Amino acid sequence: MERKMIKALWGMEGTLEEQLQRISEAGYAGIEAPLPSLEEESRFRELLSRYGLDYIAMVFTGGEDHAASFEQQVERAIGFNPLLINSHSAQDCMPYKEQVAFFARALEVERQAGIAVGHETHRGRAMFTPWGTASLLDELPELKLTADFSHWCCVCESLLGNQEDNLRRAFERVIHIHARVGYAQGPQVPHPGAPEYALELETHAEWWQKIVDLRKAEGSELITITPEFGPPGYLHTLPYTNQPVADLWEVCLWMSRYLDDNIRY
Repeated sequence: MERKMIKALWGMEGTLEEQLQRISEAGYAGIEAPLPSLEEESRFRELLSRYGLDYIAMVFTGGEDHAASFEQQVERAIGFNPLLINSHSAQDCMPYKEQVAFFARALEVERQAGIAVGHETHRGRAMFTPWGTASLLDELPELKLTADFSHWCCVCESLLGNQEDNLRRAFERVIHIHARVGYAQGPQVPHPGAPEYALELETHAEWWQKIVDLRKAEGSELITITPEFGPPGYLHTLPYTNQPVADLWEVCLWMSRYLDDNIRY
C-alpha cells in the first residue's frame, strides 16, 4: 500500500516558497493547508507544481449557514485538484438534527464535486466526541473521517479505554490520518518521543495501524498521513518566556520517521 506523508503549513515560518521548498527537500509528498487567498492563488499553484507537491485542501464551515459555507469552499477547492478535502465541519453546540441535515447536504456536495471529503474529529466541531461521531456515522453511512483522535483524548480526559466500539466504527470510515499524539489533559504531548509519553504514543500507533489495515483489506491503494503537531498554544511553552519546549519542525519530522519505521503499510 502506498503512503503519502503530508506536511501541514500550520506553524511554519518564512515565505510560502521557503516553506514548500523545505517540505519538498525533507521528502514529504505534499502539503495540507487552507485555501489560499484569491490574490495568492496563482502563486500557490505555481509553487505546488515547481516543488512537485500534492495538496490536501482544508475547509472550515462557519457563519449562519454552515452548509452554504461548506459548499462554497468545496467549489473553490475543486480547482486545485486536491488529493482530498479535510473539513472542520458544523459545530459542537449545533442540535443533532441540524448536524444530520448539514452532513446530508455535505454528502450531496461531495458527490457533485467528485473529491473525497474527510470530516475531522475536532474539538468545537460536530465530531468532537466518539459517541456523537458514531451516531452520525450510523445515521449517514457514506460519511468519511479525518482521524485526529488526539482531540478525543482531550475531550474524554483519557486514552479512550471505554470507547472501543465507537473507535472501531470510526476506524472503518477514516480516509486521512492526523498523526498527532494527545493525552488525557490535552491534544498534544510536548514530544511524542519522550519516554514519559510512551503509552500515549503506543496507543495512537495502534489506532493508526488498525486504520491502515482496514484500508488495505478494502483494497485501497493509498493512505495519506499528516504528522500535524501545532505551534505554541498546542506546543507546550515555558512559563514567563513563552519559549517552546521543542522544535515544531523536528517534532513533525520525528513523527513522520516513526510512522515509516513502525506502521506496516
